[in-house]
Order: sequence, then C-alpha cells, then structure tokens
Amino acid sequence: MHEEVAYIAYYFHWPLKDILEMEHHDRRRWAEKIAEINRKLTEIG
Repeated sequence: MHEEVAYIAYYFHWPLKDILEMEHHDRRRWAEKIAEINRKLTEIG
C-alpha cells in the first residue's frame, strides 16, 4: 500500500488523506494509469 500511495502522491500531488481514503482497487487503478502514461511518454521521447 505504501508504494501505491507514494506513487500516486508523487505524480498527481494529491493529499495523503485523499489517497488513503480510496479503496485499494481504486488506488491500484490510478497507479496503473500513471504507469501507462509514463510508458507512453517514454515511447514518444
């Protein structure tokens, strides 16, 4: 859980409280979306 929270907070700058209040599957989904965005940016650059 700490890894997901840190990952989301780092990229989206959302408050810790908001991230911790999410359901695990929602946090996981956001982390996957961030990874997808990073992959696409890497492919472009």
